[in-house]
Amino acid sequence: MAEEDVQAAALADPDAQPLTPEISARMRRVPRAKTLRRALRLTQEKFAARYQIPLGTLRDWEQGRAEPDKPARAYLKAIAGDPDAVQRALERAGSTTI
Repeated sequence: MAEEDVQAAALADPDAQPLTPEISARMRRVPRAKTLRRALRLTQEKFAARYQIPLGTLRDWEQGRAEPDKPARAYLKAIAGDPDAVQRALERAGSTTI
C-alpha cells in the first residue's frame, strides 16, 4: 500500500482514529508515582507506609490533583532505581536518633 492508501484506510476506521491536538490535550498522563507503585505491586497504603509518604499526598499525585515537587520527584527516582535500598535506609534511619 502506498502511504496515502494507509492514511486513507486509517481515517476510514472509526476505531483507529489518529489523535488530534485537542484530544491529546484532554488526555491525562498516568502519574509516575502510580506507575512505580504498580510496578512494585504495592497498594497505595503499603507504598505510602513503606516509603513514608503521606497517603493523601500519594493519592493526590496519582489522581492528578497535585504534582510531586523536585525533591519528591528525586525521591521517586531513588525508589525506582533501588526500592529495597531505599526501604533499608528508611528502616535504619528509623532505628537511630538524630
